[in-house]
Amino acid sequence: MTTPPVDGTDRHTPDSVKTLAVRLEPDIHTQLTLIAQLRSSTITAEIRQALAAHIALVKENTDLVSQAESAMAEIEREAAARREAIASLFGTDQAEMKPRTARGR
Repeated sequence: MTTPPVDGTDRHTPDSVKTLAVRLEPDIHTQLTLIAQLRSSTITAEIRQALAAHIALVKENTDLVSQAESAMAEIEREAAARREAIASLFGTDQAEMKPRTARGR
């Protein structure tokens, strides 16, 4: 992830970002404001940097990776069950109901 420009301008278009309201205790807000000022940054830029660092750290957590793999397996099992139910309901063959792959890959 790239960091926002130091001059405080926002290079993102409204369509490329999601707005998130964050409630902060007054002392945390004061500290964050001071950090942003000392770094010639913005509160938004500081929050984005902190979130990027947090996400990078979480991605290294092997327990979370295992949970994500389990979730993906459950999604696949549920999708297979739904495909079978649709095939059974409409009398279609399972081969016809399998998801299509992109051409040329």
